[in-house]
Amino acid sequence: MRGKTPVIAIAVAAALGVAAGGWPVLRAQAGHSGPSVRTELSAALADQKWEAPKPGSWTMPKPSADGLPPVISRIETQDRVVFLTIDDGYTYDAEFVNLVRKEKVPIMTFLTSTYIKGEGQYFWAMRNAGSPMENHTVSHPNMVTLSPEGQKKQICDSSAAIAQQYGRTPQIFRPPFGSFNATTRKVAKECGIRSILLWSAEFYNGTTGPGVGLNGFARGDGTGKEFKPGDIVLMHYRKGLAQQFQMILGWIRQQGFRPAAVQNYLPASLGGTAPDAPAGG
Repeated sequence: MRGKTPVIAIAVAAALGVAAGGWPVLRAQAGHSGPSVRTELSAALADQKWEAPKPGSWTMPKPSADGLPPVISRIETQDRVVFLTIDDGYTYDAEFVNLVRKEKVPIMTFLTSTYIKGEGQYFWAMRNAGSPMENHTVSHPNMVTLSPEGQKKQICDSSAAIAQQYGRTPQIFRPPFGSFNATTRKVAKECGIRSILLWSAEFYNGTTGPGVGLNGFARGDGTGKEFKPGDIVLMHYRKGLAQQFQMILGWIRQQGFRPAAVQNYLPASLGGTAPDAPAGG
């Protein structure tokens, strides 16, 4: 997807691949009599619309007093919703793209941008299935072990790569391993990040979690295996993700919850899509 391939061809390929339910395949060739390039690009770049929370059903996260990106690990809400987030990107499961589209499940991807080089089209398909591409660094280091310059390069370069490939600069950052310090927040702001999103529970999909075994589920607060309203759930792009995703969807629904789009519960000032509260509100 690099070199001489035009950006417009990349977008059309992604749009057509998603529409067909499979891997994006370039179809914009001479003599093609289907929809116009303009129509196909509009479809490729259109954002999915997810159900917004009802007024008064949640407490909007607030900016930090120090002016740096706030750290958010769950959403205060009365709705029985959870937010599914998937990190990294080193394993690609085409069946998972189709499942997300079929089930119409909102997720948020925290992409380690080095993986764009191998499977940029895969994440085009994910983006058009409804997943924003947010920042998870270039190469997944422990941020607190890096110099300020090293931290800034990891975040800024990742945002630049994602923006170039997918047409939108990330607004939200997730530090690898959940490890960050004051420097991380400072340089994240300099890179255009508006909030840092952690998690309140983890589904150890495709791996073994401490004390919970293979494909285990654990809450960060140690209060059992039940979901709570506003949980942000951490998953990873791993082999077998489609089947693992069906597993957690079953758990969510059995407990009377539904997946929701976390960006709809974040104000625009923090990188979300909800209107910011009026001044003094």
